[in-house]
Amino acid sequence: MLKLAGYGALAAVLWRYGGLGWAGVVGGITAVYLATGGWKFARIVALTLPRDLHALTSLLKFKMAMKKHARNKTTIPDMFRETVARHPNKVAFLYEDQVWTFQELDEYSNAVGNYFSQMGYGSGDVVALYMESRPVFVAIWLGLAKIGVVAALINFNLRMESLAHCINVSQAKALIFGAELFEDTLLYIYTSGTTGLPKAAVVKNSRYFYMANAVHHLFGLRKDDVVYCTLPLYHTAGGILGVGQALIFGMTVAVRRKFSASNFWDDCVKYNCTVIQYIGEICRYLLAQPSRPAETQHRVRVALGQGLRARNWEHFMERFGIKQVAELYGATEGNVNIANVPGKIGACGFNSAIVPWFYPIRLVRVDEGTGELLRGPDGLCIPAQAGECGELVGKIIQGDPMREYDGYADKQATKKKIAYDVFKKGDMAFLSGDVLMMDELGFLYFRDRSGDTFRWKGENVSTMEVEGAVSRLLDHRDTVVYGVEVPGLEGRAGMAAVADQNNSLDLKKLASSLKQALPGYAIPMFLRLTKNVDTTGTFKLKKTDVRKEGFNPDVISDQMYYMDLSAGTYKPLDSAAYQDIVSGKIRL
Repeated sequence: MLKLAGYGALAAVLWRYGGLGWAGVVGGITAVYLATGGWKFARIVALTLPRDLHALTSLLKFKMAMKKHARNKTTIPDMFRETVARHPNKVAFLYEDQVWTFQELDEYSNAVGNYFSQMGYGSGDVVALYMESRPVFVAIWLGLAKIGVVAALINFNLRMESLAHCINVSQAKALIFGAELFEDTLLYIYTSGTTGLPKAAVVKNSRYFYMANAVHHLFGLRKDDVVYCTLPLYHTAGGILGVGQALIFGMTVAVRRKFSASNFWDDCVKYNCTVIQYIGEICRYLLAQPSRPAETQHRVRVALGQGLRARNWEHFMERFGIKQVAELYGATEGNVNIANVPGKIGACGFNSAIVPWFYPIRLVRVDEGTGELLRGPDGLCIPAQAGECGELVGKIIQGDPMREYDGYADKQATKKKIAYDVFKKGDMAFLSGDVLMMDELGFLYFRDRSGDTFRWKGENVSTMEVEGAVSRLLDHRDTVVYGVEVPGLEGRAGMAAVADQNNSLDLKKLASSLKQALPGYAIPMFLRLTKNVDTTGTFKLKKTDVRKEGFNPDVISDQMYYMDLSAGTYKPLDSAAYQDIVSGKIRL
């Protein structure tokens, strides 16, 4: 306010005593503003205004469309009926040698709805869906939704305890929702379980529409596009961002039962795909494949997904001839969805640096050891500055479909993801659990899951950075990096679990290469060679279980090694070496 008052006073002086007209006054104030540091903000405006205007226009369109559907109480099945009416004979899904038109999908889903209705199922009941990805999967949950039944989409890879847990959670019939269909629960989609048992995230009709609609318009998808979806249909990326293009916009989606790196580009040629979906490690798997003719014979122009690392970005586009990488970030249950509309290499999205309050998300500082939010003297969270890492949070505004937080079927789990007094006293915000960094132009870069970063030798070690370096040096092998506690030492020592099916790892070469690729404190002190590295259904690397196992060779059956600092290479970690490390005889 003082600066604004100063400019006002300057304008009065120039007008009264300088003999300048309004044009001269404005020019004089502009010159003073730029000379006193305003050029920095002017530069940001010049560089980001087109991006922000595009996003702002799209955001306003989303809000208007969502208000219209909310007013009319429109559901996803209602939108699908309109799609069928527009072009009943257009292809909705391609799967192996099957072709499903929108009319056939409608008829099958109607049969499902009629059957379950006759069996006594109705609004608020839950039916678990446990099968591999195929068009029938969509037809079943769509048919259930038509009669108000909530489908719980279960990960088909789950077994025993995890499977029983998901089914038990979904059978909680006390979760009854309001009478207005637009606000009723459409689906339960389970989190991928990277940090524990999967949780059933609530997906309402409004949220399904918002996510599918945002992707379609922000990244310029066309109604004549053909989407290639190898992702599980029980997760958001495949089941909403992919399938939603067919149900809402009438696009064709080619579905594959499971991802196959060797058949990926052949399928794209076979189905004439123009958009592909990726997530997690899929792009790295494709880059690790030997070259084949199909990888340059396809018609794909857009790669849509989440998790393409900066080091592979340009290589992926150049090798496979992809014109646009549509990288995004979001949480199934949260309200912090962002998109990298301009295609900035390495970024997962942006927020306006000019009017950041318009889309109320923020990076806030956290305690590096505990992951707890840091607060200032006023009790509010401390914003992370440009170039600083912070946890991504989103302001919760009930009644606004874009800002609501619907949480999980488990109410206690829902409460754990809410923070209070974040932007101002009395407010609420969704905690993403993810650490990101924002640059001066507002571009956001994913850094780690909160809690994945560990301290070693007084420095913070990013597991994502080390995983990328190790994997790249080993020709894109699966790698998980985590910190393990060493008795008597502060922090955690780095452990890299590496897939080594053929016992072909050159330890001496790896140690030498890591010294050039990483700072000393970030080089893993331990290696664990395993046949396979566990991943979730969305190709995210699991590390919860291996982190708990530590580095004791009497507990772990995999071959392990430790970094001999004096020799500069990895040596076998047997019981004797383990005892020497614990006693301090061997120093790390």
